[in-house]
Amino acid sequence: MTSRIAVGAALGAALFVVGAALADDTPKLTELSPNGADACFGRVYDAAHLKAHPKQKVARIFFYYGHDPVSRPNEEPSTFGGAAYDGFLTTTVRGTKKPEWAAGWCNRQSEDGKSGPIHCGMECDRTLASLKVDDKGRLIVSNVQPDVYLDAGAEEELGTAQYNKQALGSEDDNFRLDPMPAATCKAEFARIDPIDPALGAPLRERLKPDQAFCYGRDYDAAHLKSHPDQVTQSIRVFRGPVELASYASGGDVANWPDGADIAVSVTTRLKSGKVTQTYSCRGEADQWRCAASSKMSDFACDVSQKEIFLKRGANGTMMLANPNSALAIVDLCSKAADGKTKSDDKVYRLNPMPQSACAP
Repeated sequence: MTSRIAVGAALGAALFVVGAALADDTPKLTELSPNGADACFGRVYDAAHLKAHPKQKVARIFFYYGHDPVSRPNEEPSTFGGAAYDGFLTTTVRGTKKPEWAAGWCNRQSEDGKSGPIHCGMECDRTLASLKVDDKGRLIVSNVQPDVYLDAGAEEELGTAQYNKQALGSEDDNFRLDPMPAATCKAEFARIDPIDPALGAPLRERLKPDQAFCYGRDYDAAHLKSHPDQVTQSIRVFRGPVELASYASGGDVANWPDGADIAVSVTTRLKSGKVTQTYSCRGEADQWRCAASSKMSDFACDVSQKEIFLKRGANGTMMLANPNSALAIVDLCSKAADGKTKSDDKVYRLNPMPQSACAP
């Protein structure tokens, strides 16, 4: 199935901010959460129930009302972290281990927002679910659409057979869920995309706006012999006095790491001496997206479309991706830099090093 993410990257930063404000102004649904805290409802169906309902695919279902239980620590500025959604649905169908999930806005269907049935809508004027609390405090989740996890128009795109395979079943509706601790729902949503504890904190938390750093790797003869298509002998990624001064004069700490300059020095088999290139970075999802900059040198072309990507690696390392010939192992304005990286210099696993290892 194709699950829906809480906020698509294409929506842009402005929607994050506006959506957060709207969520704060929305009247709270007190029957879901009498004390205003996040609320969790769920049910796990036993084998007897599933045997008696062969057209029900859902074996586990949880509904969470409140703050986003899905988001993971990422590299985007914290000012863009608020999401407009306050209703989150996750289900696991029989025969699978990984849950699917979707999110939406839950409000009363009335002009004043204080009366009427509760409707949870999604983007593109779609329905997540209708909600009602019974006299025993259980949550009735109804009007769940078979294609709740699929893109609009999926039936036409996939064809009937594949659509029926991926969509929910004809008995997957009118779920009666029991109140549960919020931690139970958080644990269920955590099954969607388990965090690798070895990755540690995001780079934007690990590396501070006023902090110099140095990561790098030197490849020995044995490695280069086993990778004959790798051009790089040595590589360094760093922020030093020049980059720190640039950010101090014009950077916005609240939006860190957006606008942060980094430098990348490479030494190759092809020529003696190292070449250093500056890049300007911004946080995007789980990576820093860094575009080549002409701040420190002149170019005969526009190099801003040349991008590298930084990610946190396991156990304190940093991953650098160079998918489209954006490192100075080639002339960035030459034909050799057109298209995808042709050599075996696409991904680097870099280790933290003393700042002196990145000195000019």
